[in-house]
Amino acid sequence: MDEKKIARINELYHKSKSEGLTEAEAAEQHMLRQEYLDAIRNNMRSTLDNVSIKNPDGTVTPLKMVRIRNEQKERT
Repeated sequence: MDEKKIARINELYHKSKSEGLTEAEAAEQHMLRQEYLDAIRNNMRSTLDNVSIKNPDGTVTPLKMVRIRNEQKERT
């Protein structure tokens, strides 16, 4: 997400507190917030995919593999 979109999110927030938003502006704010949250989730997922867990038995499991296993269990 680029700085212009973040600035627009902040601009719409301040406007909503001071004078209120039109329906179009509220929809834009919602869309931008969703995009922002998706970007944060993707960044967090990428960070966690590079983390490994050391198990009590001494083996090391990449967290990405744990996530993939959990996703597969949810599908079945």
